[in-house]
Amino acid sequence: MPLVRIDVLGCDTERLAALGRAVQEALTETMGFPDDDRFQILTGHDGERSLLHHGTYLGVQRDDGIVYVSITLRAGRPASQKQELYRRIAELAQEYADTEPRNVFVALTENTDADWSLGYGEAQYLDLGQSRPADRVAAPPAPMR
Repeated sequence: MPLVRIDVLGCDTERLAALGRAVQEALTETMGFPDDDRFQILTGHDGERSLLHHGTYLGVQRDDGIVYVSITLRAGRPASQKQELYRRIAELAQEYADTEPRNVFVALTENTDADWSLGYGEAQYLDLGQSRPADRVAAPPAPMR
């Protein structure tokens, strides 16, 4: 289960949704995540009360079209799979949101099973082993009194 955060300068909700779709499809295609395993925080910054800074680090000429994509996920994927993910995100961001690939900045943060609680204050990956949290059926709501 990845947790995705996308930050963009001067962006409307339509473009944010397109970028979220691009990242979700890339995760599904390259890493096999189910399409409904979608947890995203999409934020547009206005340039006045919130800013995004960028540089020309490693010779990449970025501009205010920068899109920061932060993905937190469980560790264990090979570097080649991560490289394919980066490439696919850049391709789909260009296709769906007219974002230049040079402006797509992706950072992965890996962690372990113990670092996730998907609800109920439980560590589902520890409690359920490797079974998907979606296999758990939610308890019905308590009757109203």
